[in-house]
Amino acid sequence: MTTLLRIVLVALTAVFALVVTPAAAPATAGGCTVDPATPKRQLRGMWISSVANIDWPSRTGLSASAQQAELRAWLDLAVQRRMNAVFVQVRPTADTFWPSSLEPWSQWLTGAQGGDPGYDPLAFMVSEAHARNLELHAWFNPYRIANHDDPSRLQASHPARRNPSWRFAYDGKLYYNPGLPVVRDFIQDVIMDAVTRYDLDGVHLDDYFYPYPAAGQTIPDAAAYAAHGAGFANVHDWRRENVNLLVRELDQRIHTAKPWVSFGVSPFGIWRNAGTDPLGSRTSGLQSYDAIYADTRLWVKQGWVDYIAPQLYWYIGYGPADYEVLTAWWAGVARDTGVQLLIGQAAYRAGASGQDPAWQDRAELSDHLYVNRRHPEVAGDIFFSARDVKADRINSFSTLANAHYTKPALLPARGTSAAPAAPAITSATRGSGGVALAWQGGGATSYAVHRVTGTPAAADPCTFADARNLLTTTRKTTFTDASATAGTAYTYYVTALNRTHQESPPSAGKAVPAGSGGGFSVVIDNADPGFTAGSGWGTSAFSGQLHGADYRFAEPVSASDPAWFRAGIPSAGGYRVEVWHPADAGYNSAAPYIVAADGGNRTITVDQRTGGGQWRSLGDFTLAAGTYNVVGVSRWTSTSGYVIADAIRITRL
Repeated sequence: MTTLLRIVLVALTAVFALVVTPAAAPATAGGCTVDPATPKRQLRGMWISSVANIDWPSRTGLSASAQQAELRAWLDLAVQRRMNAVFVQVRPTADTFWPSSLEPWSQWLTGAQGGDPGYDPLAFMVSEAHARNLELHAWFNPYRIANHDDPSRLQASHPARRNPSWRFAYDGKLYYNPGLPVVRDFIQDVIMDAVTRYDLDGVHLDDYFYPYPAAGQTIPDAAAYAAHGAGFANVHDWRRENVNLLVRELDQRIHTAKPWVSFGVSPFGIWRNAGTDPLGSRTSGLQSYDAIYADTRLWVKQGWVDYIAPQLYWYIGYGPADYEVLTAWWAGVARDTGVQLLIGQAAYRAGASGQDPAWQDRAELSDHLYVNRRHPEVAGDIFFSARDVKADRINSFSTLANAHYTKPALLPARGTSAAPAAPAITSATRGSGGVALAWQGGGATSYAVHRVTGTPAAADPCTFADARNLLTTTRKTTFTDASATAGTAYTYYVTALNRTHQESPPSAGKAVPAGSGGGFSVVIDNADPGFTAGSGWGTSAFSGQLHGADYRFAEPVSASDPAWFRAGIPSAGGYRVEVWHPADAGYNSAAPYIVAADGGNRTITVDQRTGGGQWRSLGDFTLAAGTYNVVGVSRWTSTSGYVIADAIRITRL
């Protein structure tokens, strides 16, 4: 996806940098005033790139369990950043991340093309993404065979090696020839193999169609043009039609097999310049229509894609390709088409060495989303790539998230299918860990949980107009609101969503009165400010027995490196200390918990393979008054399996 690293934009023009005003006046929807900073619906995604081990796996040859742990960590990062979709590269170089009879296993898994990784990565990523209520869009590169031009380096059974006429070499790389109908059918068959066998939410193509131009080189497709180019005035129109056919036919095949699967493309950000075509944008860069034969505007106007996600990897005010100019142009293209517009964002440039000074401004990415707010056609953003979201150089992504992702968001609805029936909340119980909710709602894929303060007699429709009252989305039928305050009354509502995100009416409200505020009891979750852990502790939401949104895990080591839960103890005396952890056969059989009791630390071991998803007592202890690290989870144990730190509860006896 890092196309711009390869392209020299031409004809620089001087323009003044434009000033983006962060403030936006509240808008109205259905008579309700809505906050543009907390939209009800917005796709928030990131690309997880496998080619050259950019993001995942971090290197070839990792064990299956290590690869799985890495992917879980990327998905957990998406959840932590309040994203709701991931775009994972599953066919990077004409090899696959699933067991396919058509193409070999990807070299980026084991280091050898055709090497079995010992599990099914695509099945794993679908399961893990859905467990976190993330959409999983499988990302395919259609034509690229290899980032070298030596066919003998391909696995002997590789289709491109067995069918030399299907391929050509160009600029040091191997490509399938887009001009051959047999190749077009084959590429579609590979993609449809994944679509039909796996529970995908989307099929995603990147920007690599015909090769990007290389000086002094000609695409070697004259024979294919002679054989299949009848009726075309020139080779350029023929090449464009070859790509058009791939997009149009793939769209039809996907939706015939599974109408709910979204199909989209993330093209280079410029279709054509206005200097070349009056329908083009006020830019002066490389034109994808002419250079790589991608008529992206046509695909939108014809409705051959469900979404278009142009890679607008330029800063606001950049003369040849101004982010603000291109966002407005693409919004105009998408307007009234029914095609959703997503923006590809260059997280890889923010704060990176060697980038333009504009990218050293931590607010640059955030300002892009302020620009987006001016265009209702913009349905969300995808960030390249996962490692750059994690790196958060110069706090660029944190600045964006603090301005735009403070609340969850529902995904934009697709199509016109009927919404599910309203669910029914069956219980709402206040406890020391928060308010525990349960509900029923058949036929839904996921649910959205909303909360308002107080106990209104009837639901205000404006409660659901934006995300200000949205607590979470989940595929489960239970949720514990750990943020509920004991002395405050609340009313909860749940809505149901189908596979394409049409939303039901809200459930009847369930009122929860203020707590009595009796004896002292405090719960500290790993997501609370009172929790601290070193870099050796990962974050996961793998288990359904978790407390809150996630939990922490670490490998045993011969050093304590404890994760600590800090609490304010109001007075010296006797307290019961309880812990909450998910259980799994792969977790530790003797996880050491440290209690900072009066008179010295006490260590209690807990078998975390069983007994999860509930409070477990470590015992009764005398604790000193004050705010300090009361309970720790140590990594120093001779037993195998992850050590888990999730939540603790301290109750005055």
